Amino acid sequence: MKILWIKRLATAVVFAAAAITASAQKYSDGLIDKTVAVVGNEVIMLSDLEEEVAMMRAYGMMSDKKGRCEILEEMMATKLFLMQSRLDSLAVNNDMVESELNNRIDMLKTNLGGEDALVKQFGKPVYKLRQEWKATIEDQNLTQQMQQKIASGIPELTPYDVQQYVARIDQDDLPMVPVKYQLSQICVYPDREAANLAVKERLLSIRERIINGERFSTLARLYSQDPGSARKGGELGMASKSIFWPAFSDAAMSLKPGVVSQIVETPDGFHLIEVIEKNGDMFNARHILLKPEYTSNDREKGFHTLDSLRTELANEAVTFELAARFYSEDPATRTNGGQMADPNTGSSYFEIDQLKPQDYAAIAGLKEGEISEPFESLDNEGRDGNLVYKIIKVDKIIPAHPATFNHDYTLLLEQARSELQSKAINDFIESKIGSTYIVIDPLFGDCDFEREGWSEKVRK
Repeated sequence: MKILWIKRLATAVVFAAAAITASAQKYSDGLIDKTVAVVGNEVIMLSDLEEEVAMMRAYGMMSDKKGRCEILEEMMATKLFLMQSRLDSLAVNNDMVESELNNRIDMLKTNLGGEDALVKQFGKPVYKLRQEWKATIEDQNLTQQMQQKIASGIPELTPYDVQQYVARIDQDDLPMVPVKYQLSQICVYPDREAANLAVKERLLSIRERIINGERFSTLARLYSQDPGSARKGGELGMASKSIFWPAFSDAAMSLKPGVVSQIVETPDGFHLIEVIEKNGDMFNARHILLKPEYTSNDREKGFHTLDSLRTELANEAVTFELAARFYSEDPATRTNGGQMADPNTGSSYFEIDQLKPQDYAAIAGLKEGEISEPFESLDNEGRDGNLVYKIIKVDKIIPAHPATFNHDYTLLLEQARSELQSKAINDFIESKIGSTYIVIDPLFGDCDFEREGWSEKVRK
């Protein structure tokens, strides 16, 4: 193995010398391309670096000289992981690469305003960008796998290891555990069927006015409840179909330009759609969004139901868990006796910023075991949520405190493990910088690299 590594290093040196001294060539935007860094048998061209800069610009990020230095350092570190992944014969996860590639192209086309804008931004046709980005994402996939392999190589930590970690670090460095709440809820919805019927009737009336000659854009400004597009006459801009709800995309892609859709329902509400332009899997459309609206009678009825339940609970005629199972209309919590869980993490404990503002306002002054007054809130459907009436019981409050071994073992275990994993990855990079043939062009000689070892590799 040692002989093989020496052979690889010798090959890398020859290749690097040839690359650094190779004659310059032009790339797509007319600038002179050149090698800016060689890492082992891997080369980073100026065009590669500028491609990353263009990507950052496309995402609205900074790309000044300091930014270029940071990007170059990251690219060189990536090459170290990439070389090791190939030595270790790691295989690319093709499904993940294809998914990431499609997501990248869809997002960039949407951000930039279509395929033509994408081509203009990068100066290459989409098929060429796909080829190049696929290769880049494959390298990123191998790099991530290598990092995970290094991170997973640390020994399993025991409770004793965690105790030693807590004893070793400065107490000010212990993570601060914010106040957490364990909550249960009973939810009732207003009469959604009647409200849905009313909003559909309004949309049918608006659609008839458009068919009879009124401008879609004018009515969108007057009636649409999507504030982002209403002021633009309902226009959404050229975007990939993948960013919309499937029902919305399917309806839009089936329409001919200028034709008004039937009513389309999504978790956001009910829409009328008029396609302006289609290009491949992208489209620009106008829409009018209306959401179900509820009356004071709906509120009074919902609050009356919850008030009655709250009285029964106060009299201990029924437990909160049993009442939730019988009366709550929220399918996500009723089967658990009303116990709430974070939809993102599955945890039954909530920090303040994980609660909806309406929910926190209702329980902010309550003690353990107390139940809120009825209030209006929103569920987790759609982007904005649907109106719901609820009461919440505070099951448990964990005050804010520095993490302790007895009460926050899992948090401390994760912090200790994360520190060891970061050290293992950093040690790998430092070791490879010292043992790998690396040459950096003097153009980047004044970069303030995070790791000093890079600066020693700048060609004099």
